[in-house]
Amino acid sequence: MPDTAPLTTDDTPLPALAVRGVVGGVLMGLANLVPGISGGTMLVAAGVYQRFIDAIAEVTTLRFRMASMVTLGSIVAAAGLAIVLLAGVVRNLVIDHRWAMYSLFIGLTLGGVPVVWRMVGRATRGVWVGAAAGFVAMAALAWLQTTDQASGSDGGDAGFVMLLVAGVAGASAMILPGVSGGYLFLVLGVYVTILTGIDDLKQAVSARDMSAAGEVGVAVVLPVVIGVIVGVVVVSNVLRWLLHRYEKPTLGVLLGLLVGAVVGLWPFQRSVTPQVGDVIKGQVMTAELIADLKPKDLPTAFYQPGIGLVVSALGLIVVGFVVTALIARLGQEKKRAKPQAAVEGTAT
Repeated sequence: MPDTAPLTTDDTPLPALAVRGVVGGVLMGLANLVPGISGGTMLVAAGVYQRFIDAIAEVTTLRFRMASMVTLGSIVAAAGLAIVLLAGVVRNLVIDHRWAMYSLFIGLTLGGVPVVWRMVGRATRGVWVGAAAGFVAMAALAWLQTTDQASGSDGGDAGFVMLLVAGVAGASAMILPGVSGGYLFLVLGVYVTILTGIDDLKQAVSARDMSAAGEVGVAVVLPVVIGVIVGVVVVSNVLRWLLHRYEKPTLGVLLGLLVGAVVGLWPFQRSVTPQVGDVIKGQVMTAELIADLKPKDLPTAFYQPGIGLVVSALGLIVVGFVVTALIARLGQEKKRAKPQAAVEGTAT
């Protein structure tokens, strides 16, 4: 069948596959920590995206070629290590420097638009309808977050089902370039919760506190991991089918999701300490409860920025856009270089 045929057919040595997989995995792990950067885009940049998709397709249909196992193993291991080591750092930056990080996230998100637009090619009516639907869906998610009293904290306790859904959403970001898993975590209100859980698990294991590690693992990490596994198996095959059958509308939805993502990343908001009597996460605040709140649990409020802050935010948006665009261009140049090298080899 045409939609299941391998996308890559050259005989690259296994050590070279492993090295490329590690590079792509590290980039994808960092991308999943940072809202705005797509893990799929990072794999494109590393030149292993097509191999990753092929490997998933083969493994999920119980075909276990060594090349596919090496590709998947190196990417997953490297991505997991990057996530574990850097989750706490990224979480603290988001909490302590929200306006700067959100501005950067906006630029990183918009930088994925040219990637998807190149995939679209000629825009059709289906593309525009899909884009409108994707934009409305993402904008609605952002609006729901602002109407939820706990949404500003981006770090409240999340239930098993929500974390499972977040895992599935994160998996989708590994499949298609342009979708940011970190951003989906952000709009679902579980971004800091997940990063905190990963960092707490790392600290507990380092301290050999298996009781604490087990508690965090079951409460936070386990449902996310299950969601990712389910998402990779199900979403990857569904998206491959959609792209094969309804390529233009599907890419249009992806484009709309990217542009709509910016709606939920307004940078000028800061943590505020609640007052006695305020209702936070369904609890009426008392002096004791307020004293026990951690920085990640504080609600946020919008504020009016000064001109200097606006200019700085715009600068960071430009930086983020350029970073994503350059990484995507790197992947595009690698894809162009390979056929050119083949032509030159034939000519000689």
